[in-house]
Amino acid sequence: MDDRTRQLIFQTIDQTISTEDFDRLQEMMEQDADVREHYLDAVSLCESLGEIAGEPAGPTGEQVNSPKFDPASTSDASQQRPRAGWTLVTRLAVAASVMFLVGIAFWLGRQSPQARPVPSRTGYSVADEESEFRIAGHATLRRAIDVQWKRDSIQRMEGEVLPDGRLAFSQGLVEIDFFCGATLIVEGPADLQIRSDWSVGVSQGRLRASVPPAARGFVVNAAGSEIVDLGTEFALDVSPDNARIEVIDGEVELRGGQFDGKHLLTGQSQSLKGSSSGPDLFDALSTATDLERRRESAQSQLWADWQEHSKVLETDRRLIAYYRLSPTPADRTILNRATNGQDGDGLIVGPVVSTLGRFGAPSSGLDFDRAGARIRTRIEGEFSAYTFSCWAKIDGLDHRYNALFMGDGYENGEPHWQIRDDGRLMFSVMVDESQDIRHFNARDQRVVKDAGLHRVYLTPPFWDVSKSGRWFHLAAVYDPIGRQVTQYVNGESVAKEEILDRFFIDRLRIGPAEIGNWGQPFRDSPWFAVRNLDGVIDEVAIFHAALGSDEIHHLYEQGKPLGY
Repeated sequence: MDDRTRQLIFQTIDQTISTEDFDRLQEMMEQDADVREHYLDAVSLCESLGEIAGEPAGPTGEQVNSPKFDPASTSDASQQRPRAGWTLVTRLAVAASVMFLVGIAFWLGRQSPQARPVPSRTGYSVADEESEFRIAGHATLRRAIDVQWKRDSIQRMEGEVLPDGRLAFSQGLVEIDFFCGATLIVEGPADLQIRSDWSVGVSQGRLRASVPPAARGFVVNAAGSEIVDLGTEFALDVSPDNARIEVIDGEVELRGGQFDGKHLLTGQSQSLKGSSSGPDLFDALSTATDLERRRESAQSQLWADWQEHSKVLETDRRLIAYYRLSPTPADRTILNRATNGQDGDGLIVGPVVSTLGRFGAPSSGLDFDRAGARIRTRIEGEFSAYTFSCWAKIDGLDHRYNALFMGDGYENGEPHWQIRDDGRLMFSVMVDESQDIRHFNARDQRVVKDAGLHRVYLTPPFWDVSKSGRWFHLAAVYDPIGRQVTQYVNGESVAKEEILDRFFIDRLRIGPAEIGNWGQPFRDSPWFAVRNLDGVIDEVAIFHAALGSDEIHHLYEQGKPLGY
C-alpha cells in the first residue's frame, strides 16, 4: 500500500480529511481488501493509544447526532443512518463479505433506523454488557423527616441505599428498611453504625424495631449487649449514660455482658446501662402512623412554600419559559407562566402520564417513559445566553441519549440538553451546521459524520441504577460572555468548561423544541431518534441569561422535596 493511502487513513482518523479524499478512500476500501485491512490496523492502534491516554474525543467532544438524512432514499448510501454498536471483530468478519459491499464501507455501515440496535446500558459503568451490576449496602433510608445531619456524618437522602458505616443526625425522624426485612424508626439525636443486612449498632437514639418472621434473628448492638429479636417488636433508648430496652410484642434474647442469655417477653424491660428509667419512657415513641402523619404535614408545608416561590419566579424578567408540569389538562396545554415569555405554551403529545410530583400527593409531574411521549413547544427570539433548569426523577437510562430539552433540527444556536446512558449530563449548542465534521468515535469504534460543528459539554456521572426513582435538580448555564459552560446537580457545580474560540457562538435561538424527547430531529423525515426520558420531569425553567451559582443553589433550596 502506498504512502498516499496511508496518509488518507490517518487523516480520516484525526479528522483532517477533505470530503473529496474521504470519498476516494471509501471507494478504495470497497475495492481493495488490503486497504481495508490497513485501515482496521490503524483504528486498532488509535484505540489502544486512546485506552492508555484516556478516552479520545473528536473536536466536537462526542458524536451525539446522526447526520441529517432522507430515509426514504436508499439508493444513496450516504443518506442512510450509521450503524451503532459494531465491534472491531464484527467489522473484520464482514470486511471481505457481500455485506460489506452492500453496506458500502464497513466503517460507515448504514442501516434503517428501524433495524438499528438499541444499547442496553442503564447508566452505570461495567466491563461489558454481560457483567452484573452490584450495589454495596445493607438497608434503604425509606423516609426522613426534619432531619439535621451531623457534620461528621454523610448526609443521606430518602430512597438511598445505606452501606456499612455511620448514620448520625442531631434531630429529626428516619425510617430504615434493612434488606433482611427488619424496620427501624429512629428519633434524633441518634448515632447508628450500619453493619450488615442483619445488624446495627446504636450508641445514641430512641428507636422502635419491627422484625417480621422473615427477619427473625435481627441484632441490635447497644451498651455492650446484643439484642437478638425473636419476633416481633421492641423499643430501645440509648444515651451516653443510660440504655434501656422494652419488648412491645414478642420476645428478644440478650447476649454478651452481664445479661447474657436473658430472654424478655411482651411488656418486659431491662436497663442495660445506668439507672432504671420510669415506665413511661417509651410512651411517646413514634410509630409508623405518627411518621406518616408528620410526613404529610411536612410535605404540605413544602408544597405551600414552593407555590409562593414559584409565583415570585414567574416575574423574573430574564425568564423566557417556565412550565409547572401539573396534572394533564383536558386540552393538553402546558402554560408558559413566565411573565416575560412570548407565548411558548407547551402541548402534550403522545402517552405522557400525570404522576406524583416531588412533594407527594399535593404535587404532580409528567412521566415520559413511553417512546412517543413528549411536550412540544416553540420559543421565538434570539438570545445571548442560556440557563436551563428542571427537576427530574430518573427511573432508567435505557437509550444512548435521554432527552431533557431538545431543539428540533439542531441548527445554529440551538441547544440540546440530555443525559447519556452512563449517567452524565450533556449540554451542547450547534455552532455551524454546514461544516462537514467526521471523527473517530471510540465508543462505537468507527468514524462518524457529525451533525455539524458543535461541542458536547459533559459532566461526571451523577446517576446510576442505585439512584433510580430519586429526584434531582439539574441545571446548565451557557455563558458566551464569560466564555464558560457550567452544569449543576442539586444546586452544586459538577462541571465547568471553557468555550473555546472554535466553538464560540453568541447568537442563540430555540424555535420548535421538545421536553422529554426529540421527535423531529430532521423536520422532513418520519424517523426520529428514540430519546424519551424514562422518568418524570417537573418545573422546567429557561432563562435568557447566565445565572450565577448562588442563584442556581437558591432554585434548588426553594424547590427541594422532603428528605433532601
